[in-house]
This record gives sequence, structure tokens and C-alpha cells, in this order.
Amino acid sequence: MSVELETEEINLSEVFLETLSKNDMHLLREFLDEQNISDVVELVNEFPENEATIIDNMTVHRAVSVFKILDINQQKDIIKELPARKTAKILNELPPDDRTDFLEELPKAAIRDLIKLLDPEERKITLSLLGYPEDSVGRLMTPDYVYVYAHYTVAEVLNNIRKYGKKYETIDVIYIIDENGCLVDDIRIRDVLIEQPDAIIKDIIDGRYVALNVYEDQEHASQVFKMNNRTALPVVDDNDVLLGIVTIDDILWVTNEEFSEDMQKMGGTEALNEPYLDISLTKLFKKRITWLVILFLGEMFTATAMGYFEGEIQKAVVLALFIPLILSSGGNSGSQASTLIIQAMSIGEITIEDWWKILRRELSSGLMLGTVLGLIGFFRIMIWHFMKPGYYGLHPILVAITIGFTLLGVVIWGTIAGSMLPIVLKKLGADPAASSAPFVATLVDVTALVIYFSVALLILKGTLL
Repeated sequence: MSVELETEEINLSEVFLETLSKNDMHLLREFLDEQNISDVVELVNEFPENEATIIDNMTVHRAVSVFKILDINQQKDIIKELPARKTAKILNELPPDDRTDFLEELPKAAIRDLIKLLDPEERKITLSLLGYPEDSVGRLMTPDYVYVYAHYTVAEVLNNIRKYGKKYETIDVIYIIDENGCLVDDIRIRDVLIEQPDAIIKDIIDGRYVALNVYEDQEHASQVFKMNNRTALPVVDDNDVLLGIVTIDDILWVTNEEFSEDMQKMGGTEALNEPYLDISLTKLFKKRITWLVILFLGEMFTATAMGYFEGEIQKAVVLALFIPLILSSGGNSGSQASTLIIQAMSIGEITIEDWWKILRRELSSGLMLGTVLGLIGFFRIMIWHFMKPGYYGLHPILVAITIGFTLLGVVIWGTIAGSMLPIVLKKLGADPAASSAPFVATLVDVTALVIYFSVALLILKGTLL
């Protein structure tokens, strides 16, 4: 089967090149209109030098279907090369939410030029959507939805859909409003279809609906979709006036973008906002250097801490052998905790109000994890001592106890720091993903040294120290 599919792909590419070589645009248009949208997207990806030609030689509706699922950089390149007439048709045909997503990625000068190509009504809608804060639900919503009044009959609702349904993004859900435009309820089309034609809508609805506020964060909208298992949700203002709807396809794009940004931030870099291979080396440098400098400055405190305990290290050189072990154990436990908490917060499993439950849970986890690592560290030293007597000096048992309790302490501290830092950042209005694994590890490194030498002073005082 895979061989057959591969052959089909090769043949499609060959047919495209052969058709293109004939320089017959009518023949090319016929060929492109016969292909599935996904196949055309593959052709655009395979032949980027002909991407504008491909879009220009498709019917507007199909060109829009291809254009809106392309990468933003491909969209920019295509718009630069397309004739103004085709650009105008595509922009006017694009759903308002997709058009807004595209425009907000462009420089302001380019936005002004492209908005001039829109029809007056589409221009008004676009400017309205662009007026909402970035990353708000208002940027995602579309004003194309089915709405009716509560006094309508089922027959009137269906007539309304037949008359205007083609311009709506979805007709799966019907929204009921009052005379002031306020949302009263929503109802699925299937619930309407099973009713008698003379049934009144107000007798069918139950007043239980879920709506998004136009100023809410897009990430919050994603959680609402997940919890309510909906394909579309209404968007209202502070007075419950229905402004538009958000559909599941837009939420899926948001979820994917948020996931990519969080992963990049958790890796200790700023969000790239562009595909890795498309971003310039200069931009990539700027995105990474800030965090690297911050982490480097943080690690300098580790050197300062070691300098503070220089006397103890000189007295008991054996302690220096375990510094990498102590630092890595604390950093790893902190990174684990921060990653778990950030991921749980991103999908709505926990909120900042759960901080006390999280703290107790991570304290218990740190105690168990630290105990295991501490015992391993203790027995490792003792076993090595029996294999090579004197390797750890005259007080191997005390050294083993020091390492064991230190590991217990730094792991407990690492789990607490790693779990609480994302919550603190969220409380302060920052992105929890900024508490990346490298950042937590750097924070724990400095404090781990303090814990290590404090425990060593307590246990080894009067012997090695």
C-alpha cells in the first residue's frame, strides 16, 4: 500500500510539472481543481518556487482552503507574489478569524495596504477583530454564525438557514438572541430537526449554555472547549451581547502554538514564533542569548557560594568530589517538579488556588525521592570504602551520612522550588513556562551548595572540619 501511495505522489508531481511546462493556465487550473486540498498543499510544499502560481490558478474558494492551512511564512511569500486582484479575492473570501490571524503577523504598513483591498463590510469586521487584545478570544472569533429569536418556529429557523447558511462557518449550532442582541441560549441543529415544524424555539431551549467573554485569554478558551466537549462556543461582551463564535479548528491552532511556545520556554529560550529553519540566525541568537546570560549570571552565584566555603573545601577536599552529584540531584528534582506543574497548569488540571495541596504533595514526594537518593549515596560511599579502604579519608561513615542527608535536603528543596515557582509566576501575571528547567536548576544549584556545606559543618565539625 505504501509503495502505491508513494507512486501516486510521484506521479502527481510529475503531472503537475508536465502541465506547468505547457504554459496553459486553463489546463493547469483544471488539473489543480481536480486535486484534493491536501494534495495541493503537498505540491505547494514540494515546489515553493511555484506556490504563488498554484494559488493564482485555482478557483477562489479552493485557493482560500489551501491558503489558510499553509504556514504563515508561506502565506507571506504568496501574498507578495500574487497579483493584487487575486490577493483581494482571497482576503475577502477568507473567514474573518483566519484573515485576522494572518494580518496580525504582518508589519503595520503591510496591514494597512492589505486592508485597503477588503470590501467595506469585511474591512469593518477585520478592524473590529484587530482591535481586541492579542491572544484574546476576540482575535479568534468569527461573526459568521446562525442566530434566531426565541419566538421563531422550527420552520422559520430552517428557512433562515437555507437562506443564509452558505455564508456561515458552521450551522451545527444555532444561537438564540433577544431583541437587544443578548445571548439567550444555543441549540444544536439536530435538536431542531427532530422537532415539529410549528414548534416554538423558546419551548425547546433550556437556558443552559456556555459562553466565552471576548476579552478572555485564548488559552482559557481552550480549557473551556475541552471541559464542555463543544465544536463551537459563542462569544459575548460584558453585557452578554453576542458578538461571534469560536470554532474548534481555531482552538486546535491555538493549542498547538501554546504548546510550542511552552516547550521552547521550558528549554530556556524565548518563543520563536516562527519555524526553526525559517527564522534568521540573528533572530535565533537574540531569542537564546538573553536566557543564556541570565542563567550564566545565576551560575556565577554558585561560584560565589563555593568561594564562601573555600576554607571548608580546603580542610576536607573529599567534599569537593560530591559537588557535581549534589548539584545535579537538586537540579534534576527541581526540573522534574517544574515540568510536571507547568504541564498540569497548561491543561487546566491545577490552578494557583491549589498551591497548598501541591506544596504538601511535593514535600511528600521530595521526602520519598530524597530518601531513596540519600540511601543510594550513603551505601555507594560505604561500598567503595570497603573496596578501597581510606579512599574517603579517616571518617568515611561521617562523609556518607553527610552526603545522604544532603541529598535528602537538596531533593526536598528542589521539588518545593520547582513546584512553587510556576505558581508564583502565574500569580504575578507572568507565564509559568518561564520557570524553565534550566532556570530552576540554576536556582537550586546555589541553594544546594549552602545546604551541602551547612550539613557538612553540622556533621563533620570536630573531625574533618
